[in-house]
Amino acid sequence: MWRIFKSPKMSLLFLLLIILSILIFPSSAQPVNINPNGWLDQVAFIPEKDKAKALEMLIKGDIDIYFNEFDDPQLFRRIKEDPNLIYGTSFGLYYELTFNPVGPTYKDGRFNPFSNAKIREAMNFVVDRRYIVDEIMGGLAEVKLLPLNKGFPEYERYKATITKLEDLYKYNFEKGKSIITTELKKMGAELRAGKWYYKGNPVVVKFIIRVEDRRKIIGDYVSSQLEKLGFTVERMYKTSREASPLWIRGNPEEGQWDLYTGGWITTVLARDMSDNFQFFYLPDSPMSYSPLWRAYKPDKEFRDIANKLAQKNFKSIAERNMLMRKALELCLKDSVRVFLVDQKSAWARRKNIDTAVDYAGGNPARIWPYTLRIAGREGGNVKVAMAEVIIDAWNIVAGSNWMYDTVLWEPTFGRNWIYHPYTGLPILLGIESADLTVNAEVPTFQNKGSENWLKFRKVKTVSVPSDAWYGWDVKKQTMVTAKEAGVKESKVKVVINYGDVIGKKKYHDGTVQSIADYLVDFIIGFERASKDSKLYDESYVDYFNSWREQFVAWKIVKENPLVVEYYTNYAELDAELTALWPTTSVLFPWHAHAIGIRAEEEGKLAFSQSKAQEKKIEWMNYIGGPSLAVLKDMLEKSEKDAYIPFKNFVGKYVSESLAKERYVSLKKWFDKYGHLWVSNGPYYLEKADLTAHTVLLKNSKFLK
Repeated sequence: MWRIFKSPKMSLLFLLLIILSILIFPSSAQPVNINPNGWLDQVAFIPEKDKAKALEMLIKGDIDIYFNEFDDPQLFRRIKEDPNLIYGTSFGLYYELTFNPVGPTYKDGRFNPFSNAKIREAMNFVVDRRYIVDEIMGGLAEVKLLPLNKGFPEYERYKATITKLEDLYKYNFEKGKSIITTELKKMGAELRAGKWYYKGNPVVVKFIIRVEDRRKIIGDYVSSQLEKLGFTVERMYKTSREASPLWIRGNPEEGQWDLYTGGWITTVLARDMSDNFQFFYLPDSPMSYSPLWRAYKPDKEFRDIANKLAQKNFKSIAERNMLMRKALELCLKDSVRVFLVDQKSAWARRKNIDTAVDYAGGNPARIWPYTLRIAGREGGNVKVAMAEVIIDAWNIVAGSNWMYDTVLWEPTFGRNWIYHPYTGLPILLGIESADLTVNAEVPTFQNKGSENWLKFRKVKTVSVPSDAWYGWDVKKQTMVTAKEAGVKESKVKVVINYGDVIGKKKYHDGTVQSIADYLVDFIIGFERASKDSKLYDESYVDYFNSWREQFVAWKIVKENPLVVEYYTNYAELDAELTALWPTTSVLFPWHAHAIGIRAEEEGKLAFSQSKAQEKKIEWMNYIGGPSLAVLKDMLEKSEKDAYIPFKNFVGKYVSESLAKERYVSLKKWFDKYGHLWVSNGPYYLEKADLTAHTVLLKNSKFLK
């Protein structure tokens, strides 16, 4: 599956943004000590939810760095005062209230007041965000009404509109109560002695409250406000691991919960957050694997606008501005999420530990594998603690979306580029150069300083070669060319030089990169979106369709060095991010994909949690659990018959003898390490303990 990233754009506006970014994010000049191969010998991860305990461990030297933020003012004071500790700050973490929109009643007949959009919207008046900032967060936060991070370029761009909306939706408990009372009566509820009833039963709000951070206190405060409205509140205190099966993986129609204290982190300094409306409010979201997102039914106008913004389907800055302002208004009318605060987070570590604390993501941001080190040296071991270690299944196609899992995946991936922690612009790791051509009507602009790797030009027409690969025909098991698809033009053309990697760039199991790795990665998405495939996954279709509207075609121009042309209708505001958007962000070797493909085709495992639940089979996990026995069986069978996925086409690039060699290498890897997680990043997974919830990563230089 090829993945989509974030970013911003334009002349006078763009100049203002550059000035703004210098004021808000002054560190483009701040040095970032990057090592593409990783600085350390090994990194060990252990779980510790209790932040007070984690701080004690830091002070004593039992851990070197904590991968969760400190949001308690008293703990923050101790960090500042301790001579053995240092910290960085970030602004990417935020809290909100997530509502279950199903209803008016669930399968069991229980009433859900939050199925009514007007009641959800009125909750914006009921919650006093300033109280949360001052009394609960101790000033380490800012009021948040909308899905844009305060202080980020996007927020500043629409500050006038946002300020008006913040005034319109400011705390007014009586106004919110009046709206909610009116709507509840319309829905058939009655108020008796200050308590709401529906068909003779109390209206109970099942409220999942996370306990690991300030959300516990926030949840108690919101519960009290709901009780003042006349609701009966069932406070369900849970950790992330306990809550996940209910709110994100469970069927919302079963009514196991009505409200959840959501927490999110923007892990990169997003210069363009226009896709947040699609992400948080639409079934078209990349989160569509979750039954909750598939239950969303936004207003048609809002859905159309949010998808246009996510797909960058506009011709001018003026049109984008109009769409953004309208989306900001309509998301509040929908309010399946009520945003609360943007947190100012402190990220602590021992003073001998050096890392780049991303302005958005803090310590665990995507750049950490390339900057975390013992100050002034290369090598050595570092011990990391974070609230959770290993929550959900690991598979590259549709595995866990938890930060507590993905932060552990990150160092194992051989990324071609990463986001700069202080500007949000790209840092190249595995790309030699890029050549970008865009239609003159596309609002894309180049930042100063990227001329050494990016060529950028505007033209009237971008022509797509007739032999470029437009897509994959699932029935015929072959590529569809642009000519066959009737596609002649696109908005964007990118030519990427990946360097001399084919036949040379090694994966952790000793195999080397091939064209087949790129092909299988591309094909899987089409298979999962087609009812004609055994890999079909309904939860993936909306997201795939959104991607399909943006991506046009691609063509391998040269193998050594590997040069690929990409044709898309997607353009970021920054030329650098437009140029890198279509590149394969994470490369998983085709033979590791293959055993998962085979397991799903045989109905024994499923890549996605949604399909696993639907088919009542195991969610595919490459690092542990019951999946491993199935995957090992697939591996042995694949070695025996030299299995090549999508062989009619991919077989042109892989011989049966080479296929067997790959499976032999992966089998040796499994025999040694007990898991099947391989990529080509600076670190490899030495050990994952699903019982103790610990992970050990080692530098790939130790692999022979």
